[in-house]
Amino acid sequence: MTEPTWKQSILYLASIYAILYLVHSSILHKLLLGHEKLHVKRSPVLPLRFRSDGTFKILQVADMHYANGVMTRCRDVLASEFGECSDLNTTRFVRRLIESEKPDFIAFTGDNIFGPSTSDAAESLFGAFVPAVESQLPWAAILGNHDQESTMDREELMSFISLMDYSVSQINPSHDDLATSDIDGYGNYHLGVHGPPGSKWANSSILNLFFLDSGDRAVVQGIRTYGWIKESQLQWLVGLSEKLRGGRLEETDALSPALAFFHIPIPEVRQLYYQKIVGQFQEAVACSSINSGVLKTFLSMGDVKAFFVGHDHTNDFCGLIDGIWACYGGGCGYHGFSWTLDQPHEDNRSQLLDFDKRKVKPIFSFCE
Repeated sequence: MTEPTWKQSILYLASIYAILYLVHSSILHKLLLGHEKLHVKRSPVLPLRFRSDGTFKILQVADMHYANGVMTRCRDVLASEFGECSDLNTTRFVRRLIESEKPDFIAFTGDNIFGPSTSDAAESLFGAFVPAVESQLPWAAILGNHDQESTMDREELMSFISLMDYSVSQINPSHDDLATSDIDGYGNYHLGVHGPPGSKWANSSILNLFFLDSGDRAVVQGIRTYGWIKESQLQWLVGLSEKLRGGRLEETDALSPALAFFHIPIPEVRQLYYQKIVGQFQEAVACSSINSGVLKTFLSMGDVKAFFVGHDHTNDFCGLIDGIWACYGGGCGYHGFSWTLDQPHEDNRSQLLDFDKRKVKPIFSFCE
């Protein structure tokens, strides 16, 4: 072999190697399992716990209606604001709430993303929950009636949310927690809040948080209506409450109070229009035509002191129904329907819950 031929062979082999390397690095590694960049979920400090001063602050965020980020235009804003307004306004609003209120826990009560406007549900979920993930605070979410109207069903959505950084959301209760194989919906779970560090309640839950899937849409006797909390969910909840009651430190201890979070309000909320409330009742209650006995179940359990919903964006109030507080979070998303033009979206709201274990009742306030 002459010297020029030898050099040409070396160059030829080097060229083939370079081409194969480029193909592998740019294409093949994306097709082979085990070559993806791994991301280990970041977890918050657990368990959830009251502060040393005996308080625990929850920020409820309802109806973000997040879609495609900067490409998604706002609804119900002044014409002069429309051009610059997008989902990023929602992000800034939620981030500002977290920074100013410094909650211990964030509860997202459904319609986190707006499926009909969402091209990729996973990307939209990442965008919607950015402020919570950035804060490194523990947060949990349930689904509304619009979340699943994109590229993921409800089970996939809750699975994805449960795997996000600092999320303590669950797809459904663990099978160790009771028989749950036949429970309706996705996003039925319980979180306990322990007592302050160094106290006799430090290793026990003294506040229970119940999360329930209220569904999306249904057809009843040929008429379309909103979803509702089913009998299987209520049976699970009653059994869980009884189990938690058996875990009290002493027989003389008071029953640990509980708060419930779900998206679609129950029919009894309508009666608050004629009663004294804290906040603003500005929109008719859009609930299911089916009354599945949620309030009756809460009353029989005895531990649920308040429940928190979303869905009706312009309602942001609390009122008492048979001794149980019923509260709206108020829609905070700029892509969801909101106020009239003389009350633009800049008045978006959320619900703040300050819970003081010494007073054994929640203290509610509204954030603007």
